[in-house]
Amino acid sequence: MTVFTWIILFTILGGMLSVLGASLVLFLPKKIITRMLPFSVSFATGALLSVSFVGLIPHALEEVGHENFHTLSITILGGLMFFFALEKMVLWRHCHHDDCETHVDVHAHAHQSAGSLILVGDSVHNFVDGVLIAAAFLTDIHLGVVTALAVTTHEIPQEIGDFAILLQSGFTRKKAILYNVISSFATLIGGLLAYFWLADFEHLLPYVLAFAAASFIYIAVADLIPTLHKRINLAAGVEQILLMLFGIGLIGWLHSFIH
Repeated sequence: MTVFTWIILFTILGGMLSVLGASLVLFLPKKIITRMLPFSVSFATGALLSVSFVGLIPHALEEVGHENFHTLSITILGGLMFFFALEKMVLWRHCHHDDCETHVDVHAHAHQSAGSLILVGDSVHNFVDGVLIAAAFLTDIHLGVVTALAVTTHEIPQEIGDFAILLQSGFTRKKAILYNVISSFATLIGGLLAYFWLADFEHLLPYVLAFAAASFIYIAVADLIPTLHKRINLAAGVEQILLMLFGIGLIGWLHSFIH
């Protein structure tokens, strides 16, 4: 097979397999899923932060070097502001002005916006995965295969966390699977664009990574952590910290296979 065929095959597999593997959780009984949601949100918080600070940002820093560190920091800051503005627009769309003045209504609609934002952030992340897979295949076929498998493996626990956020945001199981499958095709798009234009736009990759990191940081800090603070007893706090650490550690451990 040609390099182009390898890239198409493994970007599709890399995107789809992680979603399908994670979606198996959704076929559990509804009562079990409801009980799992608080645990999954804690895990998702740690996973998103780990993907950002262990994977995306360090990789972006390696690419730009110290001379462009300031520009990269501004990109992350700009990304945080962008997703704040985006969430505001989602909130405005989901409610009327008079209904959104109360804390309860805003908090409820914020859960809906978290689901929308996770799809945007996941699409950007999948796009970057496609670029990375294509870059590896353009270097060496065997490196491409290993990279694609590693990306798929470290995406599965993150996708489980994404499903938890979507369910927490009010998505049905079918919609959660459908939207994640659609989002997974961003991996293919990233791979194809990288194949044809990587040489011309390679300098933009670190800033795409930084933007993706900003989306995950914003979701974790602005939407998920406030939800975790609703349970204030000591046992819940210890449980949340342990699950967050597990999410951080698992993503970090799996990410190490890419390097």
